[in-house]
Amino acid sequence: MSRRLVAVVGATGAQGIPIVRSLVQSGSYAVRALTRDASSARFKELQSYGPVELVVGTFASETDLRATFRGAWGAFVNIDGFNSGEKTEMFWTIRAYELAIEEGVEFFVLGNLDYVYKNSGFRPEFRTGHYDGKGRIGEWILAQNQSNQTRMKAALFTTGPYMEMTISARTPLSVSIENGVATWRLPLNDGAIPFIALDDCAYYVKWLFDDPVRASGTDLQVAIDHVSARDLTAAFEKVTGHPARFVNVGFDEYFGSSVTWAGYDTEKPAGYNADPADPATLTLRENFSGFWTCWQHSGADKNNSEKIVRRDYELLDKIHPGRVRSAEDFFRRENEKGIENGLGSLWERVQPDRIRQILKITEDQRTGTI
Repeated sequence: MSRRLVAVVGATGAQGIPIVRSLVQSGSYAVRALTRDASSARFKELQSYGPVELVVGTFASETDLRATFRGAWGAFVNIDGFNSGEKTEMFWTIRAYELAIEEGVEFFVLGNLDYVYKNSGFRPEFRTGHYDGKGRIGEWILAQNQSNQTRMKAALFTTGPYMEMTISARTPLSVSIENGVATWRLPLNDGAIPFIALDDCAYYVKWLFDDPVRASGTDLQVAIDHVSARDLTAAFEKVTGHPARFVNVGFDEYFGSSVTWAGYDTEKPAGYNADPADPATLTLRENFSGFWTCWQHSGADKNNSEKIVRRDYELLDKIHPGRVRSAEDFFRRENEKGIENGLGSLWERVQPDRIRQILKITEDQRTGTI
């Protein structure tokens, strides 16, 4: 049976790489990836998995998007709002959807995030540009799908913070080793974060592509669990046998942290190519203040009526019986994976001289063109 061709925008990102790997290695799909740099280590990794076609270009070009979608059966689109900024991401996601229809794509999946500003009742302290930009357009795509699905079916794949960010360098959730203790200094209060594991992303996206009729109109909202600070540290200690602690901090201390923000001016735009003079542009501090306010109000208590981000874990168990279900489960798998791949134990991998980056934006040092 011939492979179905899936066009991917965002293929070299943290989420895109395992998704491409899963699709290609399944034997059911080939991938065409849009990338600015065909010589990058991330793109070469994609090609190592199997048949991955190349389109060199940008998501902010109708010509490049048409070339990416032309002749493809499916499309997965996840535009990097930290590159473009919220407004530009919204426009080009709309155009990607429209151009995919024009080019005859049959099934479109949007890499989405929760519309947390709306979920909060439109309270300004919850405004989170990289979430709300995706969430708005996600709702628009589902509305369009009601009338357009005879030409192109569409679904949303709604994720959250990657659990890998807690054990990687230069992320909003990075760990530091302080006097032999794994330490997370975060403004979480008694909230919780619905983390997702990147390997699970790969499974879920393939599940969507495997049955477009079933998936059409779906907002598949995924997570491991709502993980509290206590869950995080207890799980790390149990798996590694080394001490861990959480230190709750205020925004001023958090945004002054060298663990995450060293070298960054948090008063600069969250999207590094966004116009700082545009009144709609959020700064890094404004954006991530909303981000943390959201998790402060998404506590692990299942009866929490104000929980801003919710997940149906029973549904996820049915869709993916082998999914990661807890912080401990995640850390245990990462520990085993690291040892198996010669990277060392989890404890060894979070040491200052060993810890790696997972996010493309930090590898790129928040630089580059749209």
